[in-house]
Amino acid sequence: MKILTVDTSSNCSSVALSDGASLLGEYLLGEDRLNSGRLFASIAKLLESARLAPTDLDAFAVAIGPGSFTGVRVGIATVKGLALAAAKPAVGFSSLAMLALNSPYCGFPVAPLFDARKKEVYAGLYRVTDLPEPLREDAVLAPESFLATIDEPTLFLGEGAVRYRDLITATLGDRARFAPFHADVPRAAAGAVIACDLARQGRFTPLELLNPTYIRPSEAEIAKQKRDASNSIS
Repeated sequence: MKILTVDTSSNCSSVALSDGASLLGEYLLGEDRLNSGRLFASIAKLLESARLAPTDLDAFAVAIGPGSFTGVRVGIATVKGLALAAAKPAVGFSSLAMLALNSPYCGFPVAPLFDARKKEVYAGLYRVTDLPEPLREDAVLAPESFLATIDEPTLFLGEGAVRYRDLITATLGDRARFAPFHADVPRAAAGAVIACDLARQGRFTPLELLNPTYIRPSEAEIAKQKRDASNSIS
């Protein structure tokens, strides 16, 4: 099953092309990850190198968050457009589950963390074997609140783990484990593993329902809530 997977949910975005259990190619994008020209160029190069057209693919896949509000929207819009043009199905998956899959079979629960700004993290907790199994729902909260729920040795990874490493170590002591730095970067190739499993089960997402999972409201939504509250008082 040939799948093109896109992740633009964090500071380091990527695109991957897979065929069943084979990775045909992957591009990691830097700070200008949201440059649509570069994103589409990377996709075009992957397809060209595999001598495939979008219509040759079986499905498209995308990380739906949580993560960068703008980034998640760009990734989903890209996949929706490609899937619609090629008349192919699409699947969405958690960006935290994708990150957790960087450390399969580690022997500990895996806690992927993204920096959510505002002194918060997007946090998940997974048992990871061939696939990530959620032990609790992905959430956005203060790192101190998340760490208060950890009562056993746990592997931390991701940009949030890097930013709050001192806090994690001070709070958990020898219960804190940290993945090597290469595992802190989300990989579309890991997302492709999740996408392939979903596609084989026929668990495709209708394009009209392929939407971001922000977990918390955006700044625009917060501003609207404040305006509505002010108007209701007046």
